[in-house]
Amino acid sequence: MAGLFSSVSQSICRLLDPGAGIGSLSSAFLERCISGDLRFDKVELSAFELDSLLHHELQNTLAAFSKQMPLTCEIFGGDFIEEAVNRIQFSHGNNFTHVILNPPYKKINSHSRYRLLLRQAGIETVNLYSAFVALALALMSPGGQLVAIIPRSFCNGPYYRPFRQFILERAAIRYIHLFTLRNQAFKDDNVLQENVIIMLERSGQPTAVTVSTSTDDRFADLAIHTYTYDHIVLPNDREQFIHVPTSPKPNSIEKSLVVRYSLDDLGLQVSTGPVVDFRLKDHLRNMPQPGTVPLLYPSHFKHQSIKWPRADIKKPNAIHRNETTEKWLYPTGCYCVVRRFSSKEENRRIVAMVVKPSAFADAPMLGFENHLNIFHEGKQGLPEALAYGLAVFLNTTAVDENFRRFNGHTQVNATDLRLVKYPNRDALMALGEWAMCCGEPTQAMIDEQLENLHA
Repeated sequence: MAGLFSSVSQSICRLLDPGAGIGSLSSAFLERCISGDLRFDKVELSAFELDSLLHHELQNTLAAFSKQMPLTCEIFGGDFIEEAVNRIQFSHGNNFTHVILNPPYKKINSHSRYRLLLRQAGIETVNLYSAFVALALALMSPGGQLVAIIPRSFCNGPYYRPFRQFILERAAIRYIHLFTLRNQAFKDDNVLQENVIIMLERSGQPTAVTVSTSTDDRFADLAIHTYTYDHIVLPNDREQFIHVPTSPKPNSIEKSLVVRYSLDDLGLQVSTGPVVDFRLKDHLRNMPQPGTVPLLYPSHFKHQSIKWPRADIKKPNAIHRNETTEKWLYPTGCYCVVRRFSSKEENRRIVAMVVKPSAFADAPMLGFENHLNIFHEGKQGLPEALAYGLAVFLNTTAVDENFRRFNGHTQVNATDLRLVKYPNRDALMALGEWAMCCGEPTQAMIDEQLENLHA
């Protein structure tokens, strides 16, 4: 992280370390200064650490450096969010030239004190880590450099859209390092998404971005490539997803002249399963009975088959059909569904399956639980071949690789699936007709079919 700061000579470095702990990150930065890699006439360090038990060790760590270089240190024991918001509001101290941080990770409740404080500074975000980055960026002077190690969840999804907009309006991305294992850097916090080290330049102009990858923090398999900025933030993407490509070689999706259509082009929609079980608890039934219709959870799907009802799971198998539940149900038909969550052990991020009406006898309606995404046509079922074609396409290796460029965590949202490019309806129908005739295709067979679309 310290090695990412450029070695431009400056008279004074004003370094901010929010959540400094015992000073590990500041020490790495100051060691570069002592070695001559970073050249400053003086370093002024502001270290924030809420845990007072760490202050003595932090003070000792920093004091050792002050004997070797021109360094002044100030340790703040107060709340960084509160202090930063005050500085931003009153334009006091918004002049840091460098920031290095490993922020805390914790969700922020929408009505919490932190959420209200952040709004006073024009920041709307849902986690402490993104709050720390946004505040630190706001406290920087033009040309300042920020390096942070954070979960990758901010790169996509609707919840982090305001945060992405905030940082992209104020800074340029210069460097991203991706740890591809989802259970290492933040394992103590049970953060099940990939983690990145990101470098931002305050008020910088978007230019080339360096992207490196490694499996974990040993960096044994480090790979480094450079990309144009429009490969990282696509110019016409209203969501401003941040893509992290792992290879400069275009995959089958990017090379294809066939795979270039949006769901709107196809006349299709994808929606999150509308049945939130705890809100409709009184209407759920363990097993089907008169007056109920099937309720589908991810656990009802195995590979490309449906097993319903299941007495061996702890989830209900049916939902009562009445005036309260009717608006949450779909007419029985063919649908393509994608699980919203994958486990960290799974190879694939997107897992698509087909719902066939024949699995539910004469049930007139179906309930889809909130952990499923449903592809539909105006809340109606799809032609069977189209449903199968969508599932085949979404289960290809190329789609999974392309999807991972902007999604690095366990969740697959409907918003994400809307941003995927698809083949046209005829090509999807052809894929589906092939799938319906070949039983259980292997991954190699599925990938070969996608390649055949390019002929």
